[in-house]
Amino acid sequence: MRFISLFGILFLLSLTSMSQGILRGKITNSINNQGIPFANVILLNTDLGAISDEEGNYEIVNVPPGLYNVRASYVGYKSSTSYEIQVSLAKPVQLDFSLTEDASELSEVVVSSEFTRSEETPLSVRKLNTNEIERYPGGNRDISRVIQSLPGVASTPSFRNDILIRGGAPNENRFFVDEIEVPVINHFSTQGSSGGPVGILNVNLIKSVDLITGGFPANRMNGLSSFFEIQLKEGRRDRMATQLTVGASELTLSNEGPLSKKTTYSLSARRSYLQGLFRLLQLPFLPTFNDFQLKTTTKINEKTELTFIGLGAIDQFALNEDVPDEETLEEKENRLYLLNVLPVQSQWNYTTGAKLKRFRDNGFWTFVLSRNMLNNESYKYAGNQEGDEKNLLFNYRSQESENKFRAENSIFGKGYSLKYGVNLEYSRYLIDNFDRAVLSQAGGTIDFQATSKYTSYGAFLSGTRNWLGDRLLLSGGIRMDGSDFAKTASNPFNQLSPRVSVSYQLKSNLFATANAGIYYQRPAYTILGYQNSTGAFVNQDSDVRFIRNAQLIGGIEYLVPDKARRYTAEAFYKRYSYYPTSIRNGISLANLGADFGAIGNEPVLSNSIGRAYGLEFLAQQRLYNNFYGIASLTLVRSEFTNPNSNGMIPSSWDNQFIVSMTAGKRFGKNWELGGRWRFLGGTPYTPADINASSLRENWDLRNAAILDFSQINGVRLKPFHQLDLRIDKRYFYDRWNLNWYFDIQNAYNFQAEQAPLILPVRDAQGNLTVNSTDPSRYQLKSILNPAGSLLPTVGLIVEF
Repeated sequence: MRFISLFGILFLLSLTSMSQGILRGKITNSINNQGIPFANVILLNTDLGAISDEEGNYEIVNVPPGLYNVRASYVGYKSSTSYEIQVSLAKPVQLDFSLTEDASELSEVVVSSEFTRSEETPLSVRKLNTNEIERYPGGNRDISRVIQSLPGVASTPSFRNDILIRGGAPNENRFFVDEIEVPVINHFSTQGSSGGPVGILNVNLIKSVDLITGGFPANRMNGLSSFFEIQLKEGRRDRMATQLTVGASELTLSNEGPLSKKTTYSLSARRSYLQGLFRLLQLPFLPTFNDFQLKTTTKINEKTELTFIGLGAIDQFALNEDVPDEETLEEKENRLYLLNVLPVQSQWNYTTGAKLKRFRDNGFWTFVLSRNMLNNESYKYAGNQEGDEKNLLFNYRSQESENKFRAENSIFGKGYSLKYGVNLEYSRYLIDNFDRAVLSQAGGTIDFQATSKYTSYGAFLSGTRNWLGDRLLLSGGIRMDGSDFAKTASNPFNQLSPRVSVSYQLKSNLFATANAGIYYQRPAYTILGYQNSTGAFVNQDSDVRFIRNAQLIGGIEYLVPDKARRYTAEAFYKRYSYYPTSIRNGISLANLGADFGAIGNEPVLSNSIGRAYGLEFLAQQRLYNNFYGIASLTLVRSEFTNPNSNGMIPSSWDNQFIVSMTAGKRFGKNWELGGRWRFLGGTPYTPADINASSLRENWDLRNAAILDFSQINGVRLKPFHQLDLRIDKRYFYDRWNLNWYFDIQNAYNFQAEQAPLILPVRDAQGNLTVNSTDPSRYQLKSILNPAGSLLPTVGLIVEF
């Protein structure tokens, strides 16, 4: 009732309103950053437009509130269209365009910026703009969830944000924000992987996201499945503006504006209130997350631009041992099981970085300096009896810190481009690890403290060339990477990464594309920094290798620019080498899966091979006649070898098929309705070893089942599907805007199958029951563990 009353109050306060909005910005040359005078800017399907002045600035007035597709064009340049630009009355829209010279002819070339085919990466690139991210049904304004509608991207029925692309693991993805690498983009992140339940990035400040799933550019390193190129909005140049977002689980405040004539800023802070909500619901765990985000842009002069970003998060995960007022015996067993398994966890991370861009007539230099750090701590006491060291099961603390420098020179000529650069990285990994829970499998307690330092280095050279009147595009590059964590890895010629792409224009809007490349990724710090009881870095001594991935991709793309429509089909094949395997369990880490905590903190060998292959189909409709949609189908297989089994077996990421359909319709009076349906094949999992798990000495130590690695990924879950719906309503007033939304995840409450839980049988007092025929064992039982519940969410966004 209080929430409904808030809507009513805000509506009644809005007694006056303007009728028109303003759109303004600057049009520049993408190569030298000079303003383009006398360029045309039009709002498609309207009579509204403007011409830029001598410095490239433009302004369009008397624009009714709403969504528009805006095109900028000039003779001799490739025209650019920005889709779904929201015009309101609260503040003028700031929309800048960067146009690229067209070398083939002195005439306007109309190309949608949303469908622009990068010369360096002409295939396997998907784009999302800020409106798509914000309104995505079931996405909860989280970029990690929004990209699940794209081909090749698998999702899970759980509440985690693991990004699984083309049969690859979550730790094979890399994220760049304004060209600065950000290793962690999720709260409660899995160390050695990338997943987590909630994204860190505030979508209020995101301008666009490019997802590259193949044909990677040579200036990007250390990734095998994808690279995310995230561009943040530049702060407003005219005045300060604020946005307040109230969601189901958090409160977000964003602010932007000018600091001086040459410097703008944008910042946000978010605070969750999940802990209080979960306590009211009497759940056994209490998560809390906070994050911040900052960007400043300084135009030192016409040729020099300095960008600074800062991102960070603080996460706490506590246990709630309060006894509910009423609970059944089954509910009690489940609650006690979670309390005995879940650790107390705290985690924080940050990334800061500066990018200096120096333009000249035929290109620009880019210099990037950054630092990032992740601190991860967790512990668990038997029976949660803290303070008694005899009850300590494990105590884990680690820190990863990286200091990075990168320099790149981009050169552009008539029909060609050339880019080269170098990178240097100094990193430190600190670990303090005590773990008694591996006794039953490894035969001893882990107890060590270690600090290791690494220097990594790389260089690249790449280029593009247009032929046959720009119908044929060839692009290629080579990079080499090295690191001093092991003997083989220290020689960069052992990690030589060539790549080549070709694109041929069969018809005016029909393109055939292909790519071949070899890519390398450094193992996780949890692997590199592992130390045994004698103090030896066993993985470094065993000459652990960079993971190698050779890829082949072929595809076709058909564009319908006048209707903002796109169709693509791609086939891909990925071959893995030197993938780490667990010596302790005798399995490839690709078959281990991902969960909270850390992955790879154990002895490994670089002796597993694998493959992932499949087909992707995409049909995409940008906003056209108030309708938008995207449909994708992916057929994929992912398989890896294990030391203790013959041949390849399905990996933990082997979904087999992925279907995703998203569509939306805008109605009169600023109403919008959207929906998403997804259908995915079930992934394999490793069943529990009941015989080993039931031993009292094992269960008392672990409070969880021991997996039967002789049946690694021997059981497959059933497919799951889910429908998400969302309704948006916007109000535009004189000095502020109001947007409320109602989002329903899993609208028909589908219960997805998960691996069953193995629980001990308890008596009425909650004590574990001993097996009457074998006193050395507990009585265990298997219960269903479905995932998925109907989750309604109401949100409120206020801009002023």
